[in-house]
Amino acid sequence: MCSHNSNIIAEHPDLDSTFENEQELILKKEQLQVQELSDWLDANPNINGCKAYENLHFFLRTCKFDVDRAKKKLKTFYQMRAERTEWFDDCDPMLPEIQELLALGVFLPVDGVDDQQKKVVIIRTAAHDPKRHTQNNVFKTSKMILDLLLKFEPDNCARGIVAIMDMQGVQLGHALQLNPKLIKRSVESWTAYPCQPKLLEFTNTPRHVNIFLNTFRVFMTPKIRSRVAVRREGTMVKCKQLPRDLGGQGPSYKELAIKWKQLVEQNADFYLEQGKYKSIVKR
Repeated sequence: MCSHNSNIIAEHPDLDSTFENEQELILKKEQLQVQELSDWLDANPNINGCKAYENLHFFLRTCKFDVDRAKKKLKTFYQMRAERTEWFDDCDPMLPEIQELLALGVFLPVDGVDDQQKKVVIIRTAAHDPKRHTQNNVFKTSKMILDLLLKFEPDNCARGIVAIMDMQGVQLGHALQLNPKLIKRSVESWTAYPCQPKLLEFTNTPRHVNIFLNTFRVFMTPKIRSRVAVRREGTMVKCKQLPRDLGGQGPSYKELAIKWKQLVEQNADFYLEQGKYKSIVKR
């Protein structure tokens, strides 16, 4: 097959340059689109979004290079960061409440990608003690890790996120923390991020989990709702690096928690920088 392609190029040497020209045109178009987004942010300073090329290109890419969609997503994203101060303000990795939740491993990106080249994250819904840790701090810690993941692995995340919600050990206290208002905000936050959830799989679920999940479904778009899967145990996700805790051969939950705790701590400056970007909301 390779030699056949080589012969074609040898016979038609202009094909190679044509491909390069097409790539240059695509790149130029994307650069112009990013510039349009940057100019739009300049014209709308109340949005107060990050204008770094990599950031705007990521929004553009995850919106399938539709500039209008990217503008809406940027507006929604930075509006969320302004309104949800309990999640996005004072993101200091060394705060005692954040340190405890990082050590517990409430949100764990898995090494590598799944067989569809999508990024897998594990959300351990019951790893924390509801008597000790607030649900808002759990969400805050999770979003700190998600923000860092987008910085480290934009290509993998741009293809979509596969989230495995491990409900092992869930108790009534965990469910009581999630009132309808908080559930609504949680669901909205997933759709506000530029990376889209391609699968929301709940595993190790108790028998009456659907009563609880139905509240989540109420606030989901039909598309997101269609991506929800519920299992009593195990996972349908095919990924070489799934943790041993889920029957895989990758690092354990404990090992992943240590890894991501260190990464978050090492990137304290990143969170200071991120904190600057949020819409200016009239109080």
